[in-house]
Amino acid sequence: MNLRLSDLSACFEGVIPSIIATASADGMPNISYLSHVVRVDEEHVALSNQFFAKTAANVRANPKVTLILVDGFTGDQFLLDIGFVRSIDAGALFDKIARQLKASSAQVGMSDVMRLRSADIFRVHGIEKVPSPVETASPMASRAPVSLPALAEALKAIEQQAEADEIIDSLLGAIQRVLGYGNVLVLIHDNHRGCLITTGSIGYQRSGLGSEIAGSDGLIGAAATSGQTIKVSDMSRVRRFGEAIVLEAEGAENTSRTVAFPQLPTAMSQIAVPMTAGGTVMGVLFIESTERLAFREEDEAALEILAGQAASALRASEREAAAAEMRPAVLLPEAAPAGRDVRVVHHRFDDSVFVDGTYIVKGVAGTLLRLMLEWHRSDGRNEFTNREMRLAVGARMPEIKDNLETRLLLLRRRLEEKQAPIRLVRVGRGRVRLEAEGPLILDATAGDYP
Repeated sequence: MNLRLSDLSACFEGVIPSIIATASADGMPNISYLSHVVRVDEEHVALSNQFFAKTAANVRANPKVTLILVDGFTGDQFLLDIGFVRSIDAGALFDKIARQLKASSAQVGMSDVMRLRSADIFRVHGIEKVPSPVETASPMASRAPVSLPALAEALKAIEQQAEADEIIDSLLGAIQRVLGYGNVLVLIHDNHRGCLITTGSIGYQRSGLGSEIAGSDGLIGAAATSGQTIKVSDMSRVRRFGEAIVLEAEGAENTSRTVAFPQLPTAMSQIAVPMTAGGTVMGVLFIESTERLAFREEDEAALEILAGQAASALRASEREAAAAEMRPAVLLPEAAPAGRDVRVVHHRFDDSVFVDGTYIVKGVAGTLLRLMLEWHRSDGRNEFTNREMRLAVGARMPEIKDNLETRLLLLRRRLEEKQAPIRLVRVGRGRVRLEAEGPLILDATAGDYP
């Protein structure tokens, strides 16, 4: 059977270094390790040009090169006869190689050191499996291929959801059901603060709702800024993503106003998939697995399809909520809620909100709660529309245009998670009701700048 490059997919994950053998013009051989090899198509590979000077000189003098690739699952080795075609230092392919180099370099703690200067494209003339004197490891138990009917059903389910929480929950359920991954996060882009905020999660001891990632940090930030999927296939030697921002105690939230990012301590593979709609990255889908090389090409493709469908559904939900008619509030006399006072403190400088001393959320979500409390205090009403909140927030923060639905969702779920004496309840399309266990007291001056 003739081998194809697509048969060697496990060799291109950056788990085991590849070897390049070159020869000078007078035939003197030279061998060195490669930082990364990328499959371009069935006839070409790209090598990150991190060569030693001798290797680079040999390639220019004698373009016939031998490459050794190693299967990350089995340890099988393959000899590739390749020939130099051209070098690239810009463009879509170069950017793809640079991203993969950065991700794979993280596996040996060198993501800040390895910078791609250029990449060399080689044509593959032949592929040969290296005979082994000993039996190689058996491949990982074969996983069933992605079921297209199940994927199609999941896409329809996401499309049919009208509210942000339903869309995100449907996405999380689809990934678990169709692909079998049990540790998943959905992070939504906050343009106002330049970060990504965890808005949905499954499989973690702590949900991490409200945790934030700076717009360019790690795999998640790189996926968001590039709009491309990025993965790491062997975390065994990596300083795990988010390690530097873990908070030991739940109570630390109240002093730091920072929610700990959730982690899978035994993760061996990670993948970050941008959620893109209309050319705009709305968020990032982040999945972890305890298996090495957990994300096959078909899994990656399925995740990209699901993420794109969810992003489109979220955008449609946002537009429909914004267009919903704003019915005038009907002011009906209501009995004052019984129970102790509920004290809400809002800090304007970061829009953080505390309920009875417990940190809830910050940013636009905090502004939304303050708005509702101000209207409740001035108008005596408990029901509010997304549209009026959008208009009010837009007047104060003109740069805020999108993701109001997901910010309300984050606020509602954080209140529920903290078992706060305040709740947000959906009462119709684009409408929410504020419920409290006692009289509401808003302190909107503490910690504000003058």
